[in-house]
Amino acid sequence: MQRMGISPRANAGAASIRLDRQQPFLCIQSVTIFVRELESSLRFYLDQLGFHLIFDGYTKPGRRWVAVAPPDGTANLSLVAPEPDSPEYKLIGRSTHVSFVTEDVLAKYLEWTKRGVRFNFTPRLKRLKNEVRGLSPQAIQHVSPGDAGAPPAEEPAPIWGGVFTRFKDPDGNSFSLVSFDEVTHAVEAQRRAAAERLHAERRAAHELEIAKEVQSRFFPQSQPVLKTLDYAGACHQARAVGGDYFDFLHLGGGRLGLVIGDISGKGIAAALLMANLQANLRSQCALAVDQPQLLLQSVNRLFCENTADSAFATLFFAEYDDAHGRLRYVNCGHLPALILRPDDTIEHLHATATVLGMFKAWDCEVGETRLLPGDALALYTDGITESFNDADEQFGEDRLAAALLRHRALCPQSMLTAVVDEVRQFSLREQHDDITLIIAKCPTI
Repeated sequence: MQRMGISPRANAGAASIRLDRQQPFLCIQSVTIFVRELESSLRFYLDQLGFHLIFDGYTKPGRRWVAVAPPDGTANLSLVAPEPDSPEYKLIGRSTHVSFVTEDVLAKYLEWTKRGVRFNFTPRLKRLKNEVRGLSPQAIQHVSPGDAGAPPAEEPAPIWGGVFTRFKDPDGNSFSLVSFDEVTHAVEAQRRAAAERLHAERRAAHELEIAKEVQSRFFPQSQPVLKTLDYAGACHQARAVGGDYFDFLHLGGGRLGLVIGDISGKGIAAALLMANLQANLRSQCALAVDQPQLLLQSVNRLFCENTADSAFATLFFAEYDDAHGRLRYVNCGHLPALILRPDDTIEHLHATATVLGMFKAWDCEVGETRLLPGDALALYTDGITESFNDADEQFGEDRLAAALLRHRALCPQSMLTAVVDEVRQFSLREQHDDITLIIAKCPTI
C-alpha cells in the first residue's frame, strides 16, 4: 500500500508565523523515528494515536519516506525503516527523547489505552529535584500540592504542576506524554478567544446579510412602462454590499429618469454613501421635471453636507421623454454613456460636470440628444471596463462596445446578461469591483 499526499492540516502553526519579516521564518520540520516495518508503524500512529499522515512517497527509488504528525502543532515524525545491517537499525526501540504535550494527560492516557497503546506507568506528577534546587524561595512557595499519584510529601512537587507518563510504539521506541498547567491555561485562553472571534464573525456575517438585504431594496423594485423604450438594469456586487448604484425614477408626464452611479470606496462605507445618494435623488426628483440641473445641484449640496470631505460620487443622470424620444442628461464625472445607432456607429455622452460631493459650489451643463427606433443606450460603471484578464489587460470600452454590437438584437435583459457574461469570461479572477449596467432600447417600428 502506498500513499502520497498532504494532510488537510496544511495551515497548522500559521498563527506562530511572524509578520514583521525581521528574521527568517524557522520551525522544526521533523524528528526521525527508526522502525522495523512502515505499515505496522503507520497503523499505530494513525489509528491508535490519531495522528495525521503528512507525506508518504519515495524520495528516491527504493527509499520510502513517511511523515506523520499529531493533530496540533507543526513538528512531524519521519518514520524510517533502515536496512537490517545498517547502524541505524540498532537505534530501533531506543528512547527517542521526544515529548508530546497535551492539556490533559489522563484523558489521553485513557483514550490511547483503550486503543491498545502500551504505557510504562499511570500518569503521575513529575519530580524535579534538580530544577527546584536552583529556585528562589518565592518560586518554591508556588509549588502545587500533590495528589494520590504525587511524590512523597517531603519531596517538592513540580512548580508547573506537570503530569507525565511514557508509552511505546510497536518497535519499542519510547515517548513522553506530559502536560503543564501553563499549557492547559493557554489552551483554554485560546479556546475562549477563538469562541469570541467565531461569535463576532457570525454576528458580523448576520449583520452584513441584513445590510445586503436592505441595500437590495434600494435598487428598483418596479419599472414604469413606456411606449417607446424597453430597459433593464443590474448590479453584481463584488462584496456583500457595495457602492454602485442604479435607479429608474418615475418623473411623471411620460418621463423616466435613468440613473447610474459609482460611490468612492468599497464595502459598508460605500454602501452607506450609496444609500445617502439614493435618498437625496429620490426625495428631490420632482425638480428634474423642468430643470435637471436644479435636481443635481440640490443633490450635490445635500451630499456635501451629509458626508465626509473625502467622499464623492460619479453619476450619470438621464431624463427620457417617452412622447418625443428626447434624452436630456447630465454626466457628473462618470464614464461616457454609449448610444448604438442602427448603422453601428456609437455616440458618446461625455462628462458635462464634475463629480458630486467634492465642491459645494457646483454647477453642470445639460446635454441633449434623441433616441430613435433601433437605437440602444448603455450606462455602466468601471467594474466592467476595468475588469482585468490574466494578462493584466482591461476589458475596456472597445470590448464593451463590441459586445454591445454583438448582442444588440436581443431584448435589453438578455443583452445585459450576455454582456456581463462576456466580462466574467474575460476576467476569470476574483471580482474586485461592482459590475453595474443599464441597457435601454428603442424598438424598431
